[in-house]
Amino acid sequence: MTARRLFPSQEIGSLAKPRWQLLGQRSEPLDDAAKAELRSEDERTGFASALPAVRNALLDGRTRDADPESVRDLGALFGLRFLEAAGLDRVYDGEARRIEMYEYPIRQMRGFRFQGHVRSFDNKYYLKAAVTDEIRLERPYHLEEFDFVRRHATAEPKLPITGPYTLADWSYNEHYLARQPGWKGRAARRAAQREFVVDLARRAIRPTIQALIEHGCRVIQIDEPAAGTHPDEAALVVEGFNAATEGFDAEFTMHICYSNYRDLLPELLEAKRCRQWAWEFANRDSEAHDGYAVLEALKEYGDTRDVGLGVVDVHRDRVETPELVASRIARASRYLGDPGRIWVNPDCGLRTRSLAVSRAKLEAVVRGAALARAEFENPRR
Repeated sequence: MTARRLFPSQEIGSLAKPRWQLLGQRSEPLDDAAKAELRSEDERTGFASALPAVRNALLDGRTRDADPESVRDLGALFGLRFLEAAGLDRVYDGEARRIEMYEYPIRQMRGFRFQGHVRSFDNKYYLKAAVTDEIRLERPYHLEEFDFVRRHATAEPKLPITGPYTLADWSYNEHYLARQPGWKGRAARRAAQREFVVDLARRAIRPTIQALIEHGCRVIQIDEPAAGTHPDEAALVVEGFNAATEGFDAEFTMHICYSNYRDLLPELLEAKRCRQWAWEFANRDSEAHDGYAVLEALKEYGDTRDVGLGVVDVHRDRVETPELVASRIARASRYLGDPGRIWVNPDCGLRTRSLAVSRAKLEAVVRGAALARAEFENPRR
């Protein structure tokens, strides 16, 4: 296997969808701003060269000649080339086909009933479901999505998938709680939630992962954003992760954002097949607070896995300088004691930022990694 360079870079989640994609997949005509955006991005990366008929139909006002799935293909090519043009070593398509990370996987399963929209943490809304019966997977999902990326990617593809703990936490647990005997108190609720998480892992996530690996997927990011909201359930996060990944030959990473990671330790370290912690740091890093000091905890516990290091904040438009990114990488390297364990990335997905801001932040990630690499490989005397 070819050794990777020091401080490789990667995407970590979704991008904002361009206006031309949103209009095009609804078969609505593109306005001047959307046309200008499509032309500009195509000139920048040439992403539309693989689907010129779709591009031309959108630009010529023949939106109905471009079916929605072809527009989504074009959107996936855009996201892929957007990330590759920034210089990232591992990429996906910016989750161009996904509305959000919960509803789509739940719709691939039987045993759920959608109840209505609820507000999420970032002032968005998602359609929340209740589990009302045994979980049955209709079919493994994300396969066609991954196949398209694999065919067109020039960098290494990395697929993100929502983990079982988060899917359970964001659902109403009716079926499993009803099966608990007696008073539905704290102990019964915990037992019901454990059964729910493990069933999701074994009946839905696991067969999906197996199918993805059979399709050639080698790097799979398990997203567990709900983990930080219930740190006392870290062991359940781990149980779901292990049930979903046991025995599979792939590189698994676990993405958790906006958490006090020390509160999840040491239980989280029992995630047996996790080879990288993809965490958020930049959001909490300031002159008054060292956002990277938590990495000392990994050293204290003797954990030697790789770290996907969040080096740019995805909730602010201010673009970090490459020098700041490099200094964060250097600081993290000192805490870990091994710079070879670090991958660099944004804290989380950039979907809440404009494409212009996202591009600038990704370029800062790559340039900052290059500065840090040069310093570590050729230290000043």
